[in-house]
Amino acid sequence: MSKITFLGAGSTVFAKNVLGDCLNTPALQGFEIALFDINPERLSDSETMLNHIKNTSGSTSVIKAYSDRKEALRGAKYVVNAIQVGGYDPCTITDFEIPKKYGLRQTIADTVGIGGIFRNLRTIPVMLDFARDIQEVCPDALFLNYTNPMAVLTNVMNTHGGVETVGLCHSVQACVSGLFDSLGLDQTGVKSKIAGINHMAWLLEVTKDGVDLYPEIKRRAREKQNEKHWDMVRYEMMLNFGYYITESSEHNAEYHPYFIKKSYPELVDRFNIPLDEYPRRCVEQIDRWKKLKDELVHNSELHHKRTHEYASYIFEAMETNVPFKIGGNVMNTGGLISNLPREACVEVPCLVDRSGVTPTYVGALPPQLAALNRTNINTQLLTIEAAITGKREHIYHAAMLDPHTGAELSMDDIRSMCDEMIEAHGEWLPKYK
Repeated sequence: MSKITFLGAGSTVFAKNVLGDCLNTPALQGFEIALFDINPERLSDSETMLNHIKNTSGSTSVIKAYSDRKEALRGAKYVVNAIQVGGYDPCTITDFEIPKKYGLRQTIADTVGIGGIFRNLRTIPVMLDFARDIQEVCPDALFLNYTNPMAVLTNVMNTHGGVETVGLCHSVQACVSGLFDSLGLDQTGVKSKIAGINHMAWLLEVTKDGVDLYPEIKRRAREKQNEKHWDMVRYEMMLNFGYYITESSEHNAEYHPYFIKKSYPELVDRFNIPLDEYPRRCVEQIDRWKKLKDELVHNSELHHKRTHEYASYIFEAMETNVPFKIGGNVMNTGGLISNLPREACVEVPCLVDRSGVTPTYVGALPPQLAALNRTNINTQLLTIEAAITGKREHIYHAAMLDPHTGAELSMDDIRSMCDEMIEAHGEWLPKYK
């Protein structure tokens, strides 16, 4: 019996989407769906919920929860990762509150910046533990990573974990539809090409019947410059650098040095930037789960309709050999994007079939876009260096090279802030020399 293992299965809503999709996919019937989570209550909730979907869908797959991670992985053909190390309380709170003492404000703090750096530092050791188990009990498994920070964790699993890993993010899938909906444009028949790095990939081409749609997109974006809306940062970046970015404005507000500035506090209001947005979402999700639990776990009539999550489509393409195209995060092997570092993780179109996930060659990005990507890649690579070498100096380097942090704080304050963050994280981090 083939096996799909889900690590972080206590993420019940996400498990419903990814694994509910698998239960509704004909090519994936008869699989074992193996669930693992360190929270036994949430693990049990997900097991119950997925059995409801199994029963209402008529799936022939078997749902099994494991308390032993290595046994959950043993013999797996596919592994899906959706963990969060440290949770909202205490780690997300720490990621926001200590930087705020130094005058450094954030919106999401899960990718780069101080929050992203420390989320990486506490997650990488766990991911490398996964890699050791995989090498032992399912060395040929394909590992699909959904956990942020996407680029760094996918890079680490490939480079230092020795596990074939593809990172998956929703921003590529939602990019064109979100942009066109907000501008009142019809996306029927639209062709697009997207590449870059995770959360900062670029809509490089967008055409319909051979006509470039960017002039009309930019015209409509300029008309909306004086009204408050949810995507003002991305419009501003597009109008200045020429291309639209895949990930949301609240994310991109903290990836660049232009928007959240103590010296220009009016920019936060001007660009409608939601500071401290991620903690708010965490609290809302915790409260919402109380209602969702009844709908998902205590509902034996639960049905599921296949979503647009990539995982089941990847598995289906590999099982049936019917090709499927995704936007995947992969290593820049062979210079898929020729003007980004070879040691970086990039987000490019990939073709999936029985032979696996094959990235496509993109070539050079427009120089201004590659330059913006490199500012974030610098921090990503220094974060990996810190995690692998255990040297505290590289944590400082990663923070100093972060565009937003470096624009706001002195080097002395950056070192002090990092020291305070290391101390506050305590046992969530390994010891740094």
